[in-house]
Amino acid sequence: MSPERFDIYDDQQHWIGTAPRSEVHAKGYWHRSFHCWIVRDEGEQRQVLFQRRRDVKDTFPGCYDITAAGHLTAGEQLQDANRELEEELGVHVSFDALTYLLTATQQLQGEVRGVPFIDREFSAVYGLCLNQPLEAYVLQASEVDSLYEVALDDLLAMFRGEIDVIQATGVQTQPLISPPHSIGHKDPLSDQAAYKSERVVREIRGTEFVPHGTAYYTDVLEALYHVPKD
Repeated sequence: MSPERFDIYDDQQHWIGTAPRSEVHAKGYWHRSFHCWIVRDEGEQRQVLFQRRRDVKDTFPGCYDITAAGHLTAGEQLQDANRELEEELGVHVSFDALTYLLTATQQLQGEVRGVPFIDREFSAVYGLCLNQPLEAYVLQASEVDSLYEVALDDLLAMFRGEIDVIQATGVQTQPLISPPHSIGHKDPLSDQAAYKSERVVREIRGTEFVPHGTAYYTDVLEALYHVPKD
């Protein structure tokens, strides 16, 4: 299987070629990504959903993050990027159903399992109101550890520094692992493996989220109030 490739750009968003994912993150090439935040309305209160990234991810493993997001592969158009919703959450919606919020220019860096990375992205950020319970989502086992929701007011207050912690309700995938010697045994993190979802409640702090920056979180969360109702 050939490695995943991204279109790469200079800092003025001029296309300069393509490169494998590993090289893009090793050398810090600019590339494009898609973010989608999902909200739902519960009476007069709007809830916002976010995920916890799998511990095996090559950037920010185990951190809380955008409801669904991903890189645009080489040659892929933004209008095709809503595939991330289907892949990560099992959500089938057209690109036209999404509400554009903003474009973020981000430079993040870190080290995972001894390997440094530089993640420079032009990120198109969208919102979607989808009034369905957490259990209705089909989580991509290889990418998404769990999916949470919390009052939008509370998450915004935390990133504004008004409160220190939020209490979020979520669903976590638990693989149904068959014995290694059994017929049809699958890797528990493969997307074909059987798994069940369990309800969980977590106390979460802002430092546990991917460090997109306070301005990113407050700007996006404020914009989510204006996403049309489902």
